[in-house]
Amino acid sequence: MSSLYLDETLDLAGVAPGASVVLDGDEARHAVTVARVRVGERVSIGDGRGRIVAGEVAATESRRLELAVDEVREDPEPSPRLTLVQALAKGDRDELAVQAATELGVDRVVPWAATRSVSRWEGPKAEKGRARWAAIVREAVKQSIRSRIPVVEPVAATRELPARLQGERMLLLVPGAETPLSGIRHDGRDLALVVGPEGGMDPAEIARLVDAGAEPVRLGDSVLRTSTAGPAAIAVLSVALGRW
Repeated sequence: MSSLYLDETLDLAGVAPGASVVLDGDEARHAVTVARVRVGERVSIGDGRGRIVAGEVAATESRRLELAVDEVREDPEPSPRLTLVQALAKGDRDELAVQAATELGVDRVVPWAATRSVSRWEGPKAEKGRARWAAIVREAVKQSIRSRIPVVEPVAATRELPARLQGERMLLLVPGAETPLSGIRHDGRDLALVVGPEGGMDPAEIARLVDAGAEPVRLGDSVLRTSTAGPAAIAVLSVALGRW
């Protein structure tokens, strides 16, 4: 399997086998000088918006790579879309969740400043944190050779979630909830998985979201870490939705 390199400025619409595509800038530098890609090796280049072209490397320079395209992949917008609302967590647990969720197929990520979140994104730290998650998502897309880069939105407070997720089916991952996630039947809406921090969701927070239409669901009898709950739920839904 070839390695994937991304350039969101590329226009790959209409590119067909037999064409040449040029990758330049920092992504090309990484391919040529860090990954040591050489002429004749097979790589893929994506635009992050659903298109990937693959083929053999025809030429390289320090910040330029030319690809002889022999394969084109174009993926439609996923339906339904899966959103991960991941509570901010201490250490790198939230980052691990975002990385794994991206590899497993999440379509959008919303950082959530939950009541019990120890980590706080305030002031300039809010954009710095969002950018950090966006970089993690981008690298996970490359590792898993996905054609679309999930959007990482600005951090949201609990009161903002209903508006951010308007029209989506909100599923709160709450240990001990009566309804199992595996029992959910798709009703046509996009799905948003809401994952709490290390200490779980505050009861008042759960009540507020339930009043806004959210549904508490459980993954099983065990209690998962915030770093594994979201990815596990995405795996369950990917099977149920026929993605896998």
